[in-house]
Amino acid sequence: MERFVAGADAVTARGLFIAFEGVEGAGKSTQAARLADALAAAGVPVRQVREPGTTVVGEAVRRLLLEGRAVPSRVELLLLLAARAALVEQEIRPALAAGTVVVADRFELSTVVYQGHVRGLPLDWIETLNRWATEALRPDAVVWLVLDPEEGLRRHRAAGKPADRLEAEGLAFHRRVAEAYAACAAADPRVLAVDAGGPVEEVHRRVVAALAARFPEPFARLRVLHPGPA
Repeated sequence: MERFVAGADAVTARGLFIAFEGVEGAGKSTQAARLADALAAAGVPVRQVREPGTTVVGEAVRRLLLEGRAVPSRVELLLLLAARAALVEQEIRPALAAGTVVVADRFELSTVVYQGHVRGLPLDWIETLNRWATEALRPDAVVWLVLDPEEGLRRHRAAGKPADRLEAEGLAFHRRVAEAYAACAAADPRVLAVDAGGPVEEVHRRVVAALAARFPEPFARLRVLHPGPA
């Protein structure tokens, strides 16, 4: 499928969809924003979104799930899928149709990891429901920011941020999350594993290098704008 024309300044009829995944504190939001800023600086149309969030439905679900009381796993799954359906219909599909690069802070893999592998809901249910909610839309690439979960939690505490419901889970929970991400990455060629240790700019360079190896256009341009070791 045609996505970008090498060397062109404009994206072709179908944009590119990149999702960031990883344990709590891996830097998903930071790196998604850093990539979106770099793309915009290079003149590439870009739309940054987050899950759950961005839409009215998504932000309501985010407040309920992250700031409210715990809900049963099945309820949690259905709420997340409702938020995802709204995000795809209202934001992601229109952006891709306009030739925009969409950069997402989490997407379907989070559901497979948290609700499936960790919470224990049937993976076949999750796959079927997610396909229905998104009309089978999947990211073109998933940047998995690899970080020891203990370091991720340390980063969060050092930043002085209040813990949401997920971040307040114990270390054993977050280790299971990390193991689930590793298992999913091994089975999915879309997943690009990127070391999330070190300074933000260094991690950003690794992200760009990984994406440029998969999609030379538009990401190879960013290596020129932000040179440095991968």
